[in-house]
Amino acid sequence: MKRRVVVTGYGIVSPLGNNIDTFWQNIKQGKSGISKLSAEKFKGINTQIGGLVQNFIPEEYFDSKELQKYDLFIQYAYAAAKQALDQANLDMDQVNKQRIGVYMGSGIGGFNTLLDNHNAMLDKGPRRVSPFLIPMMISNMATGIISIKTGFTGPSFSPVSACATGNQAIGEAFLNIQNGYSDAILAGGAEATINPLAFAGFSRMRAMSTQNETPTTASRPFDATRDGFVMSEGAGALFLEEYEHAKKRGATILGEIVGYGATTDAHHITTPDFQGAANAMKIAMDMGEIQPEDVDYINAHATSTPEGDRSETKAIKSVFNDHAYHLKVSATKSMTGHMFGAAGGVEAIITLKSISENIAPATINYKNPDSECDLDCVPNEAIETNINVALSNGFGFGGHNAVITMKKYS
Repeated sequence: MKRRVVVTGYGIVSPLGNNIDTFWQNIKQGKSGISKLSAEKFKGINTQIGGLVQNFIPEEYFDSKELQKYDLFIQYAYAAAKQALDQANLDMDQVNKQRIGVYMGSGIGGFNTLLDNHNAMLDKGPRRVSPFLIPMMISNMATGIISIKTGFTGPSFSPVSACATGNQAIGEAFLNIQNGYSDAILAGGAEATINPLAFAGFSRMRAMSTQNETPTTASRPFDATRDGFVMSEGAGALFLEEYEHAKKRGATILGEIVGYGATTDAHHITTPDFQGAANAMKIAMDMGEIQPEDVDYINAHATSTPEGDRSETKAIKSVFNDHAYHLKVSATKSMTGHMFGAAGGVEAIITLKSISENIAPATINYKNPDSECDLDCVPNEAIETNINVALSNGFGFGGHNAVITMKKYS
């Protein structure tokens, strides 16, 4: 018999706040976390805006020796995980840590550490390379550090599937718990990759917005004038728990995960095929025994690229038919920017909050309708609406698709 999987805690580090309350208030108010990058090193790059984490205090989570060993993406990941555990109110002395795992992904990992050490070697020789370079850089180390600091010795997994990473971590954790292999898993994603090389690479692809003089309106998913995504950073972590395990210890249940769909386009490295996204949504709903007309809200992947938003709209229409026009479909990357490997974790949290408070967040900066993106994208202001079932979409370069189905706990 399949076991129920619920969420009992979540935590966040983001350009819109480093705790759930601040973050959610800013999301509801439709605020943008995007700003101009003032550092000289970004001069000459076509894109000079991004979603920077502000006022993060790593000393609240690490001692000085640890901070010398942990890349920023690891710091963000553990901070979000610690918040999730605190909210879950887990008594570490009363749980079986062998039955609790950590599934924390990152699309790029310790890219800043790699570049800093590469520059140090070029400038001053190999002896100036940090002995911590490799463990700081590799993408699985966020999972490793969280496990070390919590003592959780259950399964660990570190997906690297571009922008689908966070959703894949949550979805695979869901399946593990549902099938009885674990009682609980910390799951999500983290990213800290705002640097000139990454910006130069994406700029050369013409994938990023160049609205440098108007950063807060640069990310404009579904708008006819959208010209690319805005890179962002942060982390989102959720504590997934088997229902009876959570109930037995008196945990507050924040929502339920009922389905997960993962597919591959097998089409093109950067251009999506709508059918892959559509199939992932269908699988996620079928697994949760959810009919298309039961879905009230979709937190869209929608990054603000011309082709990506158009493809996702087509996918939603192909799955939901006429009901597609009765759904609320918001693109919260209009506020957060694109957090890459962290996006799935952050957007799963937004989706759970939307369900619990019956609020569909806005797609801000929506001014010019696009006839090929003609769904109800909740333009510019959040609305109150009944939300019982929702999807959170995550699609990544290489054709990776991961969709989570969530519903109100009852």
